Amino acid sequence: MVEPCKTCELCASPGGELVWKSALCRVVLIDDTDYPGFCRVILNRHEPEMTDLAVNERQAMMRVVFAVESALRHLINPDKINLASLGNVTPHVHWHVIPRWREDRCFPNPIWGLAQRTDVALPAKIDLSILRKALAEQLGEPIVSRERSFP
Repeated sequence: MVEPCKTCELCASPGGELVWKSALCRVVLIDDTDYPGFCRVILNRHEPEMTDLAVNERQAMMRVVFAVESALRHLINPDKINLASLGNVTPHVHWHVIPRWREDRCFPNPIWGLAQRTDVALPAKIDLSILRKALAEQLGEPIVSRERSFP
């Protein structure tokens, strides 16, 4: 296991508003009005690549990613969900789960691309309590307090 990295933002902070957490990883909601429901699934220890994880950990991590995707599809009905694991800027295993709408500012480009439009009307912010409940139903209750520390 790699020790927490003092310069890694995902070791130093939750990385967003905590939604669900297990011993392996946490799900956070990103406060981005352009992309309501944007979540990250973040490994609770510092590892740079998915292949640094044991096979069972990779499978467990992807189970969480797919549960977040499923919950978001059910709760907010986006046109598409983007899954991304880049790590070029922050080399700490994490997955972006991004609901997309044909009317969002960058569609069909990635959210990090050039804006295609400026005046968009998207769904309101996701209800955090409903998302937490949906993830608990799929993944089980979080094993630690939502309000407590991260990793």
